[in-house]
Amino acid sequence: MAAPRYCPSCLSLAFVPLTLFRTAPRRPALLLLPPPQNQQPIQLRAASTNALKYRRKDPAAASRRKKARSTYLAPDLKNVVQFSLVDAMRYLRASEVGRPPTSSKYELHVRLRTAKNGAVVRNRLRLPHPVKTDLRICVIAPSDSPQGLAATAAGAAIVGEEEVFQAIRDETMKFDRCLCHTDSLPALTKANLGRMLGPKGLMPSVKTNTVVKDVAAAVREMAGASEYRERMGVVRMAIGQLGFTAEEVRRNIRAFVENVKRDMQGISDQTAKEMHEVVLSSTNGPGLSLNGTFGSADAELGDWSAAKA
Repeated sequence: MAAPRYCPSCLSLAFVPLTLFRTAPRRPALLLLPPPQNQQPIQLRAASTNALKYRRKDPAAASRRKKARSTYLAPDLKNVVQFSLVDAMRYLRASEVGRPPTSSKYELHVRLRTAKNGAVVRNRLRLPHPVKTDLRICVIAPSDSPQGLAATAAGAAIVGEEEVFQAIRDETMKFDRCLCHTDSLPALTKANLGRMLGPKGLMPSVKTNTVVKDVAAAVREMAGASEYRERMGVVRMAIGQLGFTAEEVRRNIRAFVENVKRDMQGISDQTAKEMHEVVLSSTNGPGLSLNGTFGSADAELGDWSAAKA
């Protein structure tokens, strides 16, 4: 039998079958009962004293960070193949085949055992057989003064003060070394050329012995002299041309090694240094470790392995 229902569209009373308004049966509501009064809360098991004692503790970040080395790395020479001077020169000449004898040069690298933060070896040396003799030397001194005339007679290519300063600013003058007379040092400081000469290593200073009183003697000494400086624990210097004989290279090596020893003794009170290895290389060749012997004649080059600061 149909029951009276309101029409959904007109809200008027009408007889609509009950089957049209049947819905899904309702589910019974869940009753949330309180927990029993006698139930105890769950407790975690406490760590034992023995476990706390041996528990691993993470170190602080500062202690986990690897400490930096305070000295330069010196490789072990037990398994290094070393050569006599004659054999090393033979291999290096083989790698320079086809090049003019004066274009390629022999270079000596002296590795030191030294601290990273400390005084460095730095000096100028005139070798028994100069490698480069065509240096253009500039002397900061009045050209008409006795010092300027003596420097010109000694072989200086450029001598002067204000005209030289202006040419350096205009970058119209090129030279390989620069000396300054002690009386001209205030004028050089006032010219403010450190930014131009400093990066090139040409700025005269007392530390590099380029501010002198006797400029003529300094020019004669510098004409065939070479400068060297320690960088990252290694002292490097050109000690011969490819056309030099083994005896000429040996004399230059001995003079260079002995001069480096004296430099290390001069700064031994500031930084302890010790020679570790001597390596000979060429412009386009590899570096070969020397064992301190000359060759078949077994002439000693110098006991650099036992040299100490």
